[in-house]
Amino acid sequence: MSTLRLRVELDRMDEPESQRAMAQAASILRRGGTVALPTETVYGLGANALDLKAVAAIFAAKERPGWDPLIVHVADEAMLAAVVGDVPEAARRLMRAFWPGPLTLLLPRSAQVPDAVTAGRPLVGVRMPGHPVALEVIRRAGVPIAAPSANRFGHTSPTTAEHVLEDLDGRIDAVVDAGPTAFGVESTVLDANTSPILIYRPGAVTVEQVRAVAGPAELFVEQDAPVAEPREALRSPGVGLRHYAPRARLILVEPTDDIRGVDLASELYSKATAYEAERVGVMLPSGLPEEGSGVASQGSLASVAEIFPWGRWSEPGELAQRLFLGLRRLDVAGCSIILCPVPLGPGISVAIRDRLRKAAWKPAAGA
Repeated sequence: MSTLRLRVELDRMDEPESQRAMAQAASILRRGGTVALPTETVYGLGANALDLKAVAAIFAAKERPGWDPLIVHVADEAMLAAVVGDVPEAARRLMRAFWPGPLTLLLPRSAQVPDAVTAGRPLVGVRMPGHPVALEVIRRAGVPIAAPSANRFGHTSPTTAEHVLEDLDGRIDAVVDAGPTAFGVESTVLDANTSPILIYRPGAVTVEQVRAVAGPAELFVEQDAPVAEPREALRSPGVGLRHYAPRARLILVEPTDDIRGVDLASELYSKATAYEAERVGVMLPSGLPEEGSGVASQGSLASVAEIFPWGRWSEPGELAQRLFLGLRRLDVAGCSIILCPVPLGPGISVAIRDRLRKAAWKPAAGA
């Protein structure tokens, strides 16, 4: 299979080339093909959510296990009605506040949704993407589109078309290239059928925003011991532990009582020099606390490690947008170890910590 690269200019969507690209992508989806689409979060691998054969092609291309459910993307109320049954009032309030946008709601599925989409569970994850290209392609296709992230299962999510092709070139029909994504981390996923609302995956729609619109909400905490291969279907998309991982071993550097107030760049330098037999990469933000006051600056770190300029430490939205880009860049640079400081605080920093901890998770020996 040869993967088509269909280019759409965001600021020139009305021009003939962009129109042809979106029309061709919609045509491929209508006839049961697979198309990677840009969304405001990450690129998603789309196929007709109501076509079992098309859905199976997603799992095959990604090498994704059947116990991990998919998210369905819709463009209008009619598509939503084809996918879900009852919609609770809390979910309606969240839709009005955040759709189109980076919020996925778990809702009772309709009989039209194949078991493969939900991994056999009664709830289906649904969202209306806020990216104008994704929304227009789905509208033109005329069918709801199942679309997990467009990468090999467990690998770092793609935020550019180039990332998609690194993982899936020759395995899917097409990718719509509309440039880099805006948020850089996957959508918030929650169950509004419960009280309090249960947030399975934090994202750009924050816990605080959910509470302000729909009332009490809490983050899902796995009660069972973590395993690489669960025995039953996951409760929600995005809760699997072996997600978002680079090929390199990811080591997190978290502010603790032991290093609180200490130059975090110096902590990164110390850890980088400890792996002298490895090729070390560092996700290095600018403006770290007391940066440059200790033994480590960006220059000294660069003498012992490959540096990715992650973004401003004071701007977590910027760190989120560049997170997966940086992990992929350091992989391409041949790093076997990646060191990454972990941002604290509320808001989208919660989503960054979620992705980093899942990307760094390793099963225990013998598990």
